[in-house]
Amino acid sequence: MIEKYILDNLNQNSVSVKKQTYILYKEQQYPIGEIWRRAYVNSDLGRQQVLKELPSAQINAILAVWGDEATFVEEDI
Repeated sequence: MIEKYILDNLNQNSVSVKKQTYILYKEQQYPIGEIWRRAYVNSDLGRQQVLKELPSAQINAILAVWGDEATFVEEDI
């Protein structure tokens, strides 16, 4: 099985992530199961969730855009 992640609307303040699982059959990829979706905001909690729930390639891409500091405080959300 193959899992593919798509980062939608990645900006300085947030990102929407979709994950779909595929099987490979006769050199073709076919989606199986439901699409997993999650939105994260650039807060301390959102950053912790990204680090906990996503693979390193997606983490690196998100944090490259988000930078070193959160743009939201949980009380603001």
